[in-house]
Amino acid sequence: MDSTDFFASHLTESPLVGIFRGLDLDRTLELCSRAWDNGIHLIEIPIQSREAVDCLRAAVKAGAAIGRLVGAGTVTSPERAQAAADAGAAFTVAPGIVPAVVAESERLGLPHLPGVATSSEIGLALGLGLRWQKMFPAAQLGASWLAAQHGPYPEVCFVATGGIDSYNAEEFLRSGASAVAVGNAFADHEQIERLAQLRS
Repeated sequence: MDSTDFFASHLTESPLVGIFRGLDLDRTLELCSRAWDNGIHLIEIPIQSREAVDCLRAAVKAGAAIGRLVGAGTVTSPERAQAAADAGAAFTVAPGIVPAVVAESERLGLPHLPGVATSSEIGLALGLGLRWQKMFPAAQLGASWLAAQHGPYPEVCFVATGGIDSYNAEEFLRSGASAVAVGNAFADHEQIERLAQLRS
């Protein structure tokens, strides 16, 4: 399954991604479980350290037991793409668009979600065959950025990431984001309830 089909199949029904960065293993698994219990299909674990790779591996195993997929985030080099594959990641995510990472993820059979913040980056990602793209950093770019970019690039599906929580997620979805990625909100029971309403 290519990147477009992969992300469309998982995020059309449930337009939320859980991101759990810099947590210990127990807390990572706790928040993964909480996200899965609330219908989240995809989890991203950024892999900026050996400990984070261990968390990814454990989350992949836990997700596999219930049919959920876990990917690797902050994949900024081909070496990290390989580490993600070795840990069992189902997909890779990057903060930017790096052709070597795109190529390595494709070689490894991992759908890739590149980060974009400019029209040039969007065009580069499209040229590499990537229609699903990570809008990053979303809170700083603002929801109006989506409407501006959908003018010249109506075919792109943006996943708004960075500074997203239950209080601003709906604004980004209304403004044209195909999905949003949230993290700390899953540690707050009130926010979990608000996120569940976005899916109803």
